[in-house]
Amino acid sequence: MNTPINLPEVLAEVTAAFERYEDALVHNKVEILDELFWNSPHTLRYGATENLYGYQEIQSFRASRPSQGLAREILRTAITTYGHDFATANIEFRREGSTKTGRQSQTWMRTAQGWRVVAAHVSLMG
Repeated sequence: MNTPINLPEVLAEVTAAFERYEDALVHNKVEILDELFWNSPHTLRYGATENLYGYQEIQSFRASRPSQGLAREILRTAITTYGHDFATANIEFRREGSTKTGRQSQTWMRTAQGWRVVAAHVSLMG
């Protein structure tokens, strides 16, 4: 079986979902961030300082996170789709006022509600 990579229409859908996520992140639109994570106990997010297992832990983290210092510059983006229902989005970024490079990886899955993040990882390079 040969899975098609980066079908144009699927890549456009995932890119739009990723851009919506990024806008919500830097503007602290918590309700959109909550919407774009898969509401499942199987969802996980490894942050720079926390490991979150399940949608409820991720949602609680977002609700209590400070809303300052979220602006960042994206240095590089790599979005890849696999077939019609699965994708990865990876970026390198730099926060305003920082010299450290951050990395963010997301795994996206098409659900009945639309594209949702099922796993995410954020880290900083030393």
